[in-house]
Amino acid sequence: MSRSERSPLLLAGLLAAAGVAHFAAPRPFDATIPSGLPGKPRTWTHASGAAELALAAGLALPRTRKAAALATAAFFVGVFPANVKMAADWRHRPAPQKAAAFGRLPLQVPLVLWARGVARNAQGRS
Repeated sequence: MSRSERSPLLLAGLLAAAGVAHFAAPRPFDATIPSGLPGKPRTWTHASGAAELALAAGLALPRTRKAAALATAAFFVGVFPANVKMAADWRHRPAPQKAAAFGRLPLQVPLVLWARGVARNAQGRS
């Protein structure tokens, strides 16, 4: 299996693991939900976990890979406010936790670029 064939599957695995985590251990995700969103944080946690699982499935299938990769890039942009909230909330925590929270912010850029690259390299139409 070539690198270009592994890349979408690795991204799918990352999303699947994150999606499962939203259901298995939702409390940390609940805390990142911006307060301006309507409804309960758990609803948003479960919705984003379900979205991650759906995106992972779409990325895993060559037929839907391009559309799923573009949706994944948009998803990564869309969840950025939650990462900003986490960094703001954790700014007074011990250095390792603060570093993890602030370190997540620039990681969104390579994740978006990775998803766009998967879309660009997808064969055919989706």
